[in-house]
Amino acid sequence: MSNLLKFREDGTFKIVQFTDLHWQNGNEEDQLTGALMEQVLDAEKPDFVAFTGDIIYGLGCDDPLKALRQAVEPVVSRGIPWAGVLGNHDAERNTKATREEVLQGLMAIPGSLTGHTPGITGYGNYELAVQGRDGNVASVLYFLDTGEYSPISSVVSGYSWLRHDQIDWYRKTSRGYTESNDGNPLPSLAFFHIPLPEHDEVWQKGGCRGQRHEDVCCGKVNSGFFASMAEMGDVTGVFTGHDHVNDYAGTMFGITLSYGRATGYHTYGREGFPRGARIINLTEGQRTYESWLRLDDGTVDRQELLEEKESTLSEA
Repeated sequence: MSNLLKFREDGTFKIVQFTDLHWQNGNEEDQLTGALMEQVLDAEKPDFVAFTGDIIYGLGCDDPLKALRQAVEPVVSRGIPWAGVLGNHDAERNTKATREEVLQGLMAIPGSLTGHTPGITGYGNYELAVQGRDGNVASVLYFLDTGEYSPISSVVSGYSWLRHDQIDWYRKTSRGYTESNDGNPLPSLAFFHIPLPEHDEVWQKGGCRGQRHEDVCCGKVNSGFFASMAEMGDVTGVFTGHDHVNDYAGTMFGITLSYGRATGYHTYGREGFPRGARIINLTEGQRTYESWLRLDDGTVDRQELLEEKESTLSEA
C-alpha cells in the first residue's frame, strides 16, 4: 500500500473521521464499535481515515497496545491509509502505557501515517500533505496533541490546551507551504481531540448545523490557536471529538469548527443520538468542502441549518 495521499482522478479526496472509540478489551461493546466502523468504511470507501483521540480507554485496557491494534483493525484490514491523535483517555495517568508508548504503538501499525515532531509539547504533532493530480501539494492536514489536563492545575483546573510552541510549529509549517505555493495558502484542515473555546463561541452566535447536548469541555485558557489559523489563512475546517453528544458544525471568520459523531459504544452517549462517523469530502483547488454524518442505522445526516441568522459577533 502506498503511503502517498492523493486526490482522485475526479478531483475529490474523502476522509472518514472516527472519534472517541474508547476501545478496551474487545468485549461486546467494542465489537459493536468495530461493526459500525466496518459499515461506515464499506459504505463510504474513503481515501483516508482520521482518528481524533480517545481511540482506547487506557484505564480499562488489560493491554493498551493490543487494544490499539484491535481498534484500528477495520481500517487496516481494508488497506486504507490512516492517522490519529491522542485524546485525554488514551494514556491517562496510571495506565499501563505512557502517551509516548501509545503514540509509538499507533505509528507502528500497518497503514499508519501517524507522525511526531520532536522538540515541542505533546506526542503526535505533525502534518500530512495531499498531492494534487499534477503531483504538487494541493492540501495539508494538520494533527495536534491537545494533551490531557491542565499543566497548572493548582491555578487553572480542567482540560489542557494547545501550547505556544505547538502553535509556533503550525505557523512555521503553514508559512512554508504558503511560500512554496507562490504565496497562496493551501486549503487545509486541522484534527485534534479537545475542542477550542471558539467551539462554544460559534454555537452562541447561532447558525450552526447539528446538535449540542453538553457543554463544550475545552481548556479554560485560550492560547490563540484559532487566531493563528485565521491569520495564516489556510485552515478552513477543524475537526475534534471529546464531547460525545455534540456533533454540530459552525463557521466563524472563514473557519468551520466541527465535532465528529462519537463512534464508540464503550462510553457515554444519549438516547436518540446514535453512534456514527463524520465524512469530509474535499475537492481539489477549492477551499470549501462537503461534510455529513453516517449513523449506525445506515442513514446519512446532512445536518440541516438550525437557525437562519447572521453572526452576532462584530467584525469591526
